[in-house]
Amino acid sequence: MSDTNASFQADEPFFQALLTPHRSLGRTGFFILMGALLFGWLVTGAFFLSRGAWPVFGFFGLDVAAVYIAFRINYRAARAREEVSVSRTSLDIRKTAPSGKSEAHRFNPFWARFSVARHAEIGITGMTVEGEGRNVPIGSFLDPDSRESFATAFSRALATAKAR
Repeated sequence: MSDTNASFQADEPFFQALLTPHRSLGRTGFFILMGALLFGWLVTGAFFLSRGAWPVFGFFGLDVAAVYIAFRINYRAARAREEVSVSRTSLDIRKTAPSGKSEAHRFNPFWARFSVARHAEIGITGMTVEGEGRNVPIGSFLDPDSRESFATAFSRALATAKAR
């Protein structure tokens, strides 16, 4: 095997993870929820409108608009993502904000340290990669079970990179 092939294989990632926030209500569920809210607003609003209480009709519409706006903000925040990859020669973290702005962090896996903050009742409350005078938090938007799963797999990958 030539030196070029050996260095190429050393740079090949053996661990890759894409971290994304969990959202329990998908697109179809959102449309069903909004349809039900609109239907309820129209029926109730029509009742009050027929009784002469026309301001109630408008105020019910504000509630539906507020729920719609809240869900749109929530779905926008769900566009955040973090890509983590580990190879023998590098540990790469690419963080993408909901706005689309991304930042990349590169560490030497031999010098990088993975720190996990735990709470007795909750489990993992924070994860950071430390090295070369920098601290990069990762997986802050994950639920506790996903944090446990990722921490276990990432710790193994980092140990494998250091052992190779």
